[in-house]
Amino acid sequence: MIKFAMRVAVVALLLAARAASAQDASQDPSRDPSQDSRQNTPGQFDFYVLSLSWSPSFCAAAAERGRRGRRAGGDFQCGARPYSFVVHGLWPQYDKGFPEYCQLPSPRLDHRIVSAMLDLMPAPHLIFNEWDRHGTCSGESPRAYFETVRKARAAVKIPPDFADLKEPLSVTPDAVEDAFIKANPGLSQNAIAVGCDHRRLTEVRLCLSKDLQFHDCPDIAKRSCKRDQIVMPPTRGG
Repeated sequence: MIKFAMRVAVVALLLAARAASAQDASQDPSRDPSQDSRQNTPGQFDFYVLSLSWSPSFCAAAAERGRRGRRAGGDFQCGARPYSFVVHGLWPQYDKGFPEYCQLPSPRLDHRIVSAMLDLMPAPHLIFNEWDRHGTCSGESPRAYFETVRKARAAVKIPPDFADLKEPLSVTPDAVEDAFIKANPGLSQNAIAVGCDHRRLTEVRLCLSKDLQFHDCPDIAKRSCKRDQIVMPPTRGG
């Protein structure tokens, strides 16, 4: 009986040690190669990704979704104004992985900041979401972060062929990359990725350093769209 009790005690100790080890591993980012040791610490990151969404593609997809698409922001963005590339977000990144939701609850976002950003990010719910998920990781105040968003957008020139599309344009992802590289000295193929759905261009992602210079990001660039051809729907009113 005593031997059995001792055996039970030993097994219990082994199980407890194993559980403690598993808990330590889950709480220590260094044990997970996909997670940065600075994970979700505001202001501690390596570079930004500026995501520029092709608004006509968003609106075409929203129209296909019907009411659900309108609730997702289509009503605001897809009205009479002919938006082309709009800012989806400016996302702090690690060389491997990225932080998100770095302050919970997030600092309050003043409605005047939201209103001031609608020319670049024409959906209020998007602005709130981008601040909560990504802006809180910048280490900046809401006002300073969205000023950085505006500066980042100003640092990127849109290729003239995409400035005012009147007709649907069939392009290759490589052609979109090449057009951006030609329009932006210092931008390389290792600092840009083209996004697509099953048939349309959805976005262009560009990597920028903390001081908003083009920055190589091979892990981002390698995720570029692999389709042979994609379509850029025309801007509304085109």
